[in-house]
Amino acid sequence: MSNQEVILRFNEVSFGHGHQKPILNEVDFSVRRGSKMTLMGQNGAGKSTIFQLITGALSPDSGAVHLDSGLTVAAAKQVIPRVESQFTLREFFQNCFKEKVYDIDPKIDEVLKVVNLSADHDRLIKAFSGGQQARLLLASAIIQNPDLLLLDEPTNNLDKEGIAHLTQFLVDYQKTCIVISHDADFLNTFTQGVLYLDVFTRQVEQYTGNYFDLLKEITARIERENRKNAQLQKRISANKEKMNYFANKGGKMRLVAKKMRSKAEEMEEAKVDVRKEDKTIRHFAIPCQQDIGGEILKITSFSVMEKHRSVKKAASISLRKKERLLLVGPNGIGKTTLLEALASGKAKGAKIAPDIQVGYYRQDFSTLNFEDTVWQSLSSVAEGLSEESVRSLAAGFLITGDLMYSK
Repeated sequence: MSNQEVILRFNEVSFGHGHQKPILNEVDFSVRRGSKMTLMGQNGAGKSTIFQLITGALSPDSGAVHLDSGLTVAAAKQVIPRVESQFTLREFFQNCFKEKVYDIDPKIDEVLKVVNLSADHDRLIKAFSGGQQARLLLASAIIQNPDLLLLDEPTNNLDKEGIAHLTQFLVDYQKTCIVISHDADFLNTFTQGVLYLDVFTRQVEQYTGNYFDLLKEITARIERENRKNAQLQKRISANKEKMNYFANKGGKMRLVAKKMRSKAEEMEEAKVDVRKEDKTIRHFAIPCQQDIGGEILKITSFSVMEKHRSVKKAASISLRKKERLLLVGPNGIGKTTLLEALASGKAKGAKIAPDIQVGYYRQDFSTLNFEDTVWQSLSSVAEGLSEESVRSLAAGFLITGDLMYSK
């Protein structure tokens, strides 16, 4: 079949979570066989919703999503569901298929090579590090060998080696893929086109080229629109001055003023809506705990994984007030294990000073209760903060309105 064949088309697709939360408004775009597209847009604009509409997990409120007859689609999730964390590696991959695959072990070995990972097929998913789980999520989509591959933030939690491996895979990939990502350098290595979901118009703009081409085109368009609006505003202002002059003259001059008023209104309508800037998360500061000083953290030893064995290493690391420590290393070496041990106070060879408050952000979101609303999650840990302060904090991360009561 020709690579110019359209295999996916959105035809005036609208979707929302009720009338109060519209996401897509009569969206139109198409994807051709063999193309590599980037789906971009502000956080919360609805990119993942578009993926769910493609896979059939969601249905449009109006319009239609057309897939080529017999087209197979696979999507890589961002997080492994909790129930699947208890699966063995073999069970995890078997769960990717609707029917049992009897010769799955060779397929697993093959796809693990693609994501640069080696593991026993009986190993539990929960035993893998966050970065390794990110590779497994990618592998879970690739193993299905779909006609259309959907990747949602695939570089999240990957180390440099993992990103490089994924990048080369996508460069060599012969089938169609759509990728959601904010990593411009990653995207520019393989992207042939961009689908930009505008959070304000709730429509998708389709561009040819990579992310940098998109930025150039948008910048040029904004400059053109601003110039046009400035010229129109200048003519409108001059017109209004003449209009007021003639209106005060009375008689036939008032008819001239009326025509000029109509002309000014036409020019106002001719103004274009200049593309609005995407909202971004507000700058924030983590407040420093009062009445602390001296050494806050002391690490004298830690463990790393070498050849699937835990190896103890000596260290002399000290952390004081307002100092920062960057923890780096390849996926699976034990970075998350160390942080988790420090946060729980169970780290051997490390000591946190008494009365120090410890905050811990996990990459797999396992500290969150998915049955809680956003408000419940925030208020449960916001000791001493008023409701207004909690809402203000949430708004800084673009969580407002009804989102506060979403799970």
